[in-house]
Amino acid sequence: MRWRPRPGRSYGVIMYRYRRRGRHAAKRPDPRPQALPSGESVLVAGAGVVLVGFFSVKQKDHAALMTAAEADLASRGVRVLARAVQRRGASDGGVRNMSRPFSPRTLIRMGKAREVAAAREEAGADAVVFVNPLTEHQRGVLSDLFGCPAISLAQP
Repeated sequence: MRWRPRPGRSYGVIMYRYRRRGRHAAKRPDPRPQALPSGESVLVAGAGVVLVGFFSVKQKDHAALMTAAEADLASRGVRVLARAVQRRGASDGGVRNMSRPFSPRTLIRMGKAREVAAAREEAGADAVVFVNPLTEHQRGVLSDLFGCPAISLAQP
């Protein structure tokens, strides 16, 4: 004799469809932070900044690029109070990943980001300026981490 379920009895198997809530973005408020001011409005003459660069080990002229960025800021009347460089070597994910950022959230590693935050706090800088392009999300995360605007000289 074969076993058959009794009619009207539940045996612990519940089949239902999950209800999708709030599928339409127009009905929900935007949880992302509002756009930060552009770099031009923050970089006023006399402002102090920390200059940060992210470079591959293949890029041998990183010191010249940092110096050129510092000269560009000095021509605008902005003082560079500290500099930080994050290098990515071949051992960090292979040769194919050398030009990619360490983190999609912050571009640089979290330890280097903490160093930059400490240098900014110690120097009393008004902003942190990156030589590399930053996405809107990276700008927001880094601004929260540093406690001041994070700006990119090379806008995408």
